[in-house]
Amino acid sequence: MKEQIAQIKERALNEIESATNAKILDEVRVKYLGKKGELTLILRGMGSLAPEERPIIGSLVNEVRDELENKIEERETYFENLEIERKLVEENIDVTMPSKRNNLGSVHPITQIINDVKEIFIGMGYEIADGPEVELATYNFDKLNTPPDHPARDVQDTFYITEDIVLRSQTSPVQARVMESKKPPIKIICPGAVYRSDSVDATHSPVFHQIEGLVIDKNISMADLKGTLEMFAKKCLGEKTQIRFRPHHFPFTEPSAEADVSCFVCGGKGCRVCKGEGWIELLGCGMVHPNVLRYCGIDPEEYTGFAFGFGVERIAMAKFGIDDMRLLYENDVRFLKQF
Repeated sequence: MKEQIAQIKERALNEIESATNAKILDEVRVKYLGKKGELTLILRGMGSLAPEERPIIGSLVNEVRDELENKIEERETYFENLEIERKLVEENIDVTMPSKRNNLGSVHPITQIINDVKEIFIGMGYEIADGPEVELATYNFDKLNTPPDHPARDVQDTFYITEDIVLRSQTSPVQARVMESKKPPIKIICPGAVYRSDSVDATHSPVFHQIEGLVIDKNISMADLKGTLEMFAKKCLGEKTQIRFRPHHFPFTEPSAEADVSCFVCGGKGCRVCKGEGWIELLGCGMVHPNVLRYCGIDPEEYTGFAFGFGVERIAMAKFGIDDMRLLYENDVRFLKQF
């Protein structure tokens, strides 16, 4: 039995030393020390030995097991060190090399304008209101004092889904919904996409973005409207920006006006951006028509208000010197990288 153990020990040590990788080494460990390994089988067969031989053989087997386990551990450490050295050579990283540049996007100019306008009006105490883009004609027209025979309701100007449902042609329906659901005082702006049956060209698109504002309270006047728009123009387009009103007509405001701003490029002297006029048309505005207040459940004898609205694309084109609206929708990276 002793000779058999010595032979097993010698074979095992030779195989451990000649193992060329961790996988072969593990196979040697299983062969000699596993549940069915050669040393394990000797321990299981000790029942056939004389009682006085059992402790001697048991002690000898344990000594051999300990020696083999130590040799296997040493060999494993050797293979681990070889693997580390290989990785240091093959996976060497030059930390002085420039890193790969990630192509980062930027905020779209339309979104920039919307975010800037939101920040300006939130600073003046306004809330942001939202509503459906697929709208009932009642909110898009009737509650805004737009009669059935008004040109804006013609199929050539408005996208109809059914006779009573349209793609909203302005964000004004949001104002009507807020007035119906909330008692004054009301101070809101309504940003969002709107739809009109326009042909695509340098200044028109069937889908574009508007921001409209509404204030309803007691004793609101045109002076409040002009002061608000002057503050907005200076914050959005520059502190030297001036504003002027020109008489106009909108069915939902009375009196109504078109608001122009002094050209922020030339300061009013005349240039390519303002087409030599010194002024840039900015938005439409006016005092909320008493009929609109009535249709939305607000007493015009007690409350007054003003409203205004402008196209986001128009502001973006003026502020960034863009001469073709289509550039804002074509997703040309060469154009968008400028922003």
